[in-house]
Amino acid sequence: MRNDAPVGVFDSGLGGLTVVREIIRQLPEEQIVYFGDTARVPYGSKSQSTVIHYTEQILNFLYTREVKAIVVACNTVSAYALEEVKDSVPVPIIGVVIPGARVAAHATVNGRVGVIGTEATVQSGLYGRTIRDLAPDVQVYSKACPLFVPLVEEGLWKDPVTTEIAARYLKDLKDADVDTLIMGCTHYPLLRSTIREVMGEHVTLVNPAYETAVELRRTLERYDLMPESGKTADISEHSFYVSDDPERFRRFASGVLKTEIRLPEKIAIEEF
Repeated sequence: MRNDAPVGVFDSGLGGLTVVREIIRQLPEEQIVYFGDTARVPYGSKSQSTVIHYTEQILNFLYTREVKAIVVACNTVSAYALEEVKDSVPVPIIGVVIPGARVAAHATVNGRVGVIGTEATVQSGLYGRTIRDLAPDVQVYSKACPLFVPLVEEGLWKDPVTTEIAARYLKDLKDADVDTLIMGCTHYPLLRSTIREVMGEHVTLVNPAYETAVELRRTLERYDLMPESGKTADISEHSFYVSDDPERFRRFASGVLKTEIRLPEKIAIEEF
């Protein structure tokens, strides 16, 4: 695989753009090929077999773009499908669960870690199992927050309605006295200030998007796939694809990435 080949990133929709943002910040020389499955979002309410099927299609598509590594910027896919599909394509595949769990296991002081995510991510229990493998004495408290994704995608990042819903969702975790909270969905970092307001300054918020970008660097170095030029990639060198509604994606992505992107290409992902 060429060192100057792009990195593939995908999510069920728009949340994975927080991972793209972190990769651009930490690995500015990398070109990115992003796919958002905007026609079939959300994945959090889908069955495991459906999520695996969708994931295989997306991996096949990204491999046609000659990517050198793939980042699964979706907690639901990481929890439901990563083990089943990791050998589907002959490039390294990185999920978002293990990097975030690793940091949380080391960050907690009182041994109480909270996890928020979609129904599928919470039901999978993968964060809890991964944390306990690393730190058996840590107690993990999980809470599904299904309304967070639509609130983010409607742009209600800082809104009284969002604050009220966050307070209701997070009450049990506050009562459990967690001192570390994993934002276990790639949409959730966009609600960081609201979550911080509700949980308080004493709680460490773990952003798996950031930790995944760190893990990507380690992986590229391990496989000797870092680009040789060191030239910073321009936003025009990144490629964006969706399965539906390119204009809505463009507006959202431009807000997350703080720069205008060109209209993404709509593809028929079912053909892959």
